[in-house]
Amino acid sequence: MTDSKPFSGKLALVTGASRGIGAATAEALAQAGAHVILVARTAKALEDVEERIHAAGGSATIAPLDITDGESIGKLAAAVAERWQVLDVLVLNAAMLGSLTPVEHIDPKEYGRVLATNLLAPQALIAAFDPLLRRAERADIIALTSSVGREPRAFWGAYGSSKAALETLVMAYADETEHAGTIRVHVVDPGATRTRMRQLAFPGEEPSSVKPPEEVAAAIVQR
Repeated sequence: MTDSKPFSGKLALVTGASRGIGAATAEALAQAGAHVILVARTAKALEDVEERIHAAGGSATIAPLDITDGESIGKLAAAVAERWQVLDVLVLNAAMLGSLTPVEHIDPKEYGRVLATNLLAPQALIAAFDPLLRRAERADIIALTSSVGREPRAFWGAYGSSKAALETLVMAYADETEHAGTIRVHVVDPGATRTRMRQLAFPGEEPSSVKPPEEVAAAIVQR
């Protein structure tokens, strides 16, 4: 490990790695020396990220799957355990915005998908990869959140409640594993960032008025 490659020899897994903050974080981790497992539903988009990583001299493996499918997560964890035996970094980035609507108008089916993506899938990932994280000399879990998870805002009830629950979940895991001293849990609120989700939430906003995903990725990797 060197100062220029602080993650040399480390294995990282990033969800939602096909674009935005997830892709930028995966590329930054690879640049810092990690081998990165890229997880998202769209294989072609993951291949594009993988190509950029390889072109920059890094290494990555794509794992196209739907994180709301618990069976797929279990199979991925088994495959990672067989090949690498350990996981050093887990970035819980994938998320679904859902409709911005009054609480009384929240569609139950859509809300279920939001919770499945933003809360249940991260729990399933932690559960599946916990043995590999515990084998690491030092493991880091980074969970991406939002200010609406702590400061409720009109029309953001579905998304905000999913992020509030995510924060509670991962910090409970932090408390449970603190005695071991080898797992560190980070909850990161990236703030206004130039992403597709941001465009959906604020369609009239000028993209150049908010920071690019690369700034968030740099902050995550420097933790």
